[in-house]
Amino acid sequence: MARIDLSAIRHSYMPRPSVEADYALKQVDHSFLDGGAYALLGPSGCGKTTLLNIISGLLHPSEGRLLFDGRDVTDLTTQERNIAQVFQFPVVYDTMTVYENLAFPLRNRGVPRDEIDRQVRETLALTDLAAVAQRRARGLTADLKQKIALGRGLVRSDVNAILFDEPLTVIDPHMKWQLRSELRKLHRRFGFTMVYVTHDQTEALTFADTVVVMYEGEIVQIGTPDELFERPAHTFVGYFIGSPGMNLLPVEVEGVQARFGAHAIALPGAVRDVKGPAELGVRPEYVRLGAAGLPAQVRRVEDLGRRKVVWLLVEGQELAAVLGEDEGLPTEPRVTFAPEGINLYVASRRRALEAAA
Repeated sequence: MARIDLSAIRHSYMPRPSVEADYALKQVDHSFLDGGAYALLGPSGCGKTTLLNIISGLLHPSEGRLLFDGRDVTDLTTQERNIAQVFQFPVVYDTMTVYENLAFPLRNRGVPRDEIDRQVRETLALTDLAAVAQRRARGLTADLKQKIALGRGLVRSDVNAILFDEPLTVIDPHMKWQLRSELRKLHRRFGFTMVYVTHDQTEALTFADTVVVMYEGEIVQIGTPDELFERPAHTFVGYFIGSPGMNLLPVEVEGVQARFGAHAIALPGAVRDVKGPAELGVRPEYVRLGAAGLPAQVRRVEDLGRRKVVWLLVEGQELAAVLGEDEGLPTEPRVTFAPEGINLYVASRRRALEAAA
């Protein structure tokens, strides 16, 4: 396993990039610590697969350096970097048995036969493939083939990192949950450095200890699942994480108040040097409905069993609130916000609120 450092990495698919918009991947300075479980999360086209392929060596960056444990590997091949990569669609040898598929990368590296057998059998047990070990890969279901691909990455105990590029796309929902759980167990057991690319927030938040959120070619926040939910550093993170995403209201800041239309909303602290438009961010879980506050009109209610999502219209702005399954909806609801759930954004970036002395 290895620590992976990205130093001033940028990439463009154009031959001579000249402006920032020419870069598919904006400048990245980040470290993946040895033994960490990371997710690269973001929508299609945000740069996450580009970044993963730069780490693996499938793509050479336009600018910057890549280091493994302090060693510059920018110009080394994938094989020289000793990386295992699992792709979106399973890559297996159909004419080989499951056992032979797992043994193949070890034989290529000259591992002794007894050691190959031990490692393959252990991996078959870990991935629940022992029952089909002697079956040829051709004809197996997509989820079993993807398990073989995962096993090929896990069978090598000497890899610097295992990279996953949306590996569960072709897997049915129940199997996705099972495989995610197995990956977490394997990570806790062996401590591989793992980097997992996905556009699915559930996959990212359940797999990773640290989530790297990407948007339009740049990293907009790195944090734990709790940090991304409670304190989104960018309005995109607030929108992308959570279901439904964060409510964003256009406001003007006046001291410790945010003016929204004709109404003043008390802020839990002051913020310095805010001039012009800002946005108040509040997750639906922190929206309170009662007899006081901003008048609201109920547009629709989505009953999700253990909770209800209430969609409201406040000053012409749509707003979502989450209620418990047994929580009543007032006839003429008014809206307030729990202070601990209030965030303030200027130019899409979160500004810290300073508590009064």
